[in-house]
Amino acid sequence: QVQLVESGGGLVQAGGSLRLSCAASGRIFRFNVMGWYHQAPGKQRELVAEITTGGRTNYADSVKGRFTISRDNAKTVVYLQMNSLKPEDTGVYYCYADNSSPIGPPRYWGQGTQVTVSS
Repeated sequence: QVQLVESGGGLVQAGGSLRLSCAASGRIFRFNVMGWYHQAPGKQRELVAEITTGGRTNYADSVKGRFTISRDNAKTVVYLQMNSLKPEDTGVYYCYADNSSPIGPPRYWGQGTQVTVSS
């Protein structure tokens, strides 16, 4: 059983920074893409950023130039550095990992971490 555990959320003033972490534990196979989704209050979950095993990244237009996604060398921890935060960045951030093994589900999800940006 693979678990993804997020940390690093919290309350910050507009213009501030937070760093989210998501660590995989359990019977880990291989993850292809890892990334983060954002769910604002009352809205659908939206992709924020993703990173491949090879280090190729993709960002939502709304966070380009402000957020940076990275992975550790073992490729089982993904980070999201969030700078110049805005009130509209408020919400729950979920990490995910796409499973490249034929065993287990195609995607794992974390439980989410709350980010609140005050104006």
